[in-house]
Amino acid sequence: MLLTVDLDRLDVRPGHRLLDAGCGEGRHCFGALERGAEVVGIDLDADSLRAGARPLASRGRLLGRRLASMLRGDVFALPFPDASFDRVICSEVMEHVHDYRAALRELARVTRPGGRLAVTIPTATSEHLYLRLGDDYFESPGGHIRIFRPRQLARALAGSGFRTTGVGFAHGLHTPYWVLRSLAGLPRADASPLVRAYRHFLIRATASRAMGALESALNRVCPKSLILYAERVAGAAPASAA
Repeated sequence: MLLTVDLDRLDVRPGHRLLDAGCGEGRHCFGALERGAEVVGIDLDADSLRAGARPLASRGRLLGRRLASMLRGDVFALPFPDASFDRVICSEVMEHVHDYRAALRELARVTRPGGRLAVTIPTATSEHLYLRLGDDYFESPGGHIRIFRPRQLARALAGSGFRTTGVGFAHGLHTPYWVLRSLAGLPRADASPLVRAYRHFLIRATASRAMGALESALNRVCPKSLILYAERVAGAAPASAA
């Protein structure tokens, strides 16, 4: 299973309640479920939820989890009480939303004091590379609306009541894939034989230990994603909106 967040670094343990905000088809939900957590994913994309919700619930029942569900909703108005979750994941969302600070404040609201968050964004280096290769990457519907720098996100986390505790990098093998897609033009990329061949390679690579070692090396050179790990500071109130 291809995960962006390192669940060991996030310290996901049996009995934890974990929220995956922007869960897609639920890859991090499934990963956390296997580690003994009670999980809930939330996303706006109905197709992704249809693909993941039933298998997640089925796996949860098999493992005896009380909570293994996926809901439709957005990160600005989470349908949960304050301090509901021990662990929170928000992967590849902040580059899509206009008010990322408000999104982080809402994530802080539902994270218990001392709870942990992992938020991932594309690296600025990879984003600038794709931008140089064509405008489609940022102009396509649902595309990215900003390029983050790590300090920018870390400052926003601090303003939301989180203390950044670590940084990680992921998906070095995916950077060439998005280079190829950008060169082909995103609206036409899926028709490219080279893009399709590299996608097939990526699928096989996720199950290969040798490719895992290669990706670890590439993550030091050309990672696609950056992960900030943070802790909700007890007694810290998120900064109000400007």
